[in-house]
Amino acid sequence: MKKKIISFITKKKALSGAQLAESLGISRQAVNKHLKQLLLSGKLKKEGVTRGAVYKIATTEKKSETKFRRTYHLDGLEEHKVFQQITVEMNIAKQLSPKGLEIARYAFTEMLNNAIDHSRSDKCLVKVAVDQYNFHFHIRDYGIGLFFSIYDKFDLPDENSAVGELIKGKTTTMKERHTGEGIFFTSKAADEMFFRAGKIKLLFDNQKKDIFIEEKKKIRGTEVFFSIKKRTRKKLEDIFSIFAPEEFDYKFEKTRAMVKLFQKEYISRSEARRLYHGLDKFKSVTLDFKGVKLLGQGFADELFRVFMQDNPEVKFELTNLKPTLKVMINHVVDNKVKGRLTIN
Repeated sequence: MKKKIISFITKKKALSGAQLAESLGISRQAVNKHLKQLLLSGKLKKEGVTRGAVYKIATTEKKSETKFRRTYHLDGLEEHKVFQQITVEMNIAKQLSPKGLEIARYAFTEMLNNAIDHSRSDKCLVKVAVDQYNFHFHIRDYGIGLFFSIYDKFDLPDENSAVGELIKGKTTTMKERHTGEGIFFTSKAADEMFFRAGKIKLLFDNQKKDIFIEEKKKIRGTEVFFSIKKRTRKKLEDIFSIFAPEEFDYKFEKTRAMVKLFQKEYISRSEARRLYHGLDKFKSVTLDFKGVKLLGQGFADELFRVFMQDNPEVKFELTNLKPTLKVMINHVVDNKVKGRLTIN
């Protein structure tokens, strides 16, 4: 199909997305998918915006992408100065929308600061790129590793347990200097983001509204990848307002956890205690049960009766529950906590 698109545009010199869809007999959505790949490969160029945009053959097949790559020594490094340097060298302020630039600055400085303060690495590699559609960066240090650091600090059973602590928010190994909010809010601001350390890769795909864990070849240190559309419509203030709303005096008192990341079947009280560890720091907790197949009576009683009675300020909102799971939860919930539990 891509060869046909190239052929049509070569003959006509310039075509719109609608003209290509009509000529090829496929949907605009299908055409746009192929056009995006051809733009990223540098074979096409786009002129104009929205409905007035047309596509032409690029004069070179070089990728339409500006790049930055540099290794920094972390001792005494200031993250905001690094971002300023990158902004000037890559002319990022002209390539990103004001909203995109604000999110890019926040995400980059938060993640580089983590490497400076937490990694125990002498240096880190920074890579930044802006292509036809996206701004993205990699930050790679060679230190202790993100998940091992949390596992070691909180005496957790294994590094996989550290993943659960991380995604809840407010998890930091340096309470005197950090709130533990940076990774949480950065992961919400991204279109796509991943953390890779040891054998674990934790991927946040906010376009699919899901989180994934993969086992990869072991690496030393931590690799962070962040990506967002150059012309994003997201607002950083809106992201903060969801989890640090006015009702909580704009403090980070609300969180969301994908329950399946811990496991897909829950039976025991010890599994419940592992899940709710750290949730007492919040006033509002959304638990997403997408992909969870089974809840045991002991688990449900420990989480939805014992924990909620012991923490009267915490409210739970439960989403994506299978009918069989709702039955088990309703079985253990009593009147003392029912008003603080919402099941969607």
